[in-house]
Amino acid sequence: MAGMTTAPEQIIVDSILDAIANHKLRAGTKLGEHSLSEIFSCNRTQVRRALATLTGYQVVEHIPNRGAFVTTPSERDARDVFQARQAIELTICGNVVQFETLPDFPPLHENIGAESRAIAAGNRAETIRLSRKFHLILAELGGNSVLERYLEELTMRSSLILGLYGGDTESQCASDDHCRIVAALEARDGAAAQAEMRAHLQHIEAEVDFTGARKPTGALSSLLL
Repeated sequence: MAGMTTAPEQIIVDSILDAIANHKLRAGTKLGEHSLSEIFSCNRTQVRRALATLTGYQVVEHIPNRGAFVTTPSERDARDVFQARQAIELTICGNVVQFETLPDFPPLHENIGAESRAIAAGNRAETIRLSRKFHLILAELGGNSVLERYLEELTMRSSLILGLYGGDTESQCASDDHCRIVAALEARDGAAAQAEMRAHLQHIEAEVDFTGARKPTGALSSLLL
């Protein structure tokens, strides 16, 4: 709304979540209170509140006597996240086709178009952001706010996992897969949509390589601004 300002805590939260989703902020990166307060021109109390919120997303962990760090998920954590995503997103696909009137699909098509353009332009950060957005739009169309909220957290954790263990492919979430999912939904073929979603999530998980995690690089300010 015009005239309203965003609280510093929310700016910090949004900036860190965006940096994680765009694979700029790696697992294991230290989130120093002093550094964050300088970067965002706020006090440490506000920084602590922001870090508490991020801890609730399970993308930040506090290590006694060391401070806050971007969470480093284990292989088991990663497998659990993808298993949970599959259960939730297959249910979402089933929900979408059960409505008496089909939901509004143009936002999905617009997102797929934008994703294809980002891939063609070689814009990895934008491709990753749009890929995640596709799943969140679909969750909203599914009409279950609880599943939508869970998926928001899981897609963020997926971004963190892929940032740590993922390959260097141009897109972790192929727009062609998205097209097939939407086509099945528009045809009201719930079984086909679920099969496409399952294959899609398995494709993403297959890109995870646990043999070598990426290390944090660069100053915190360069990663967030």
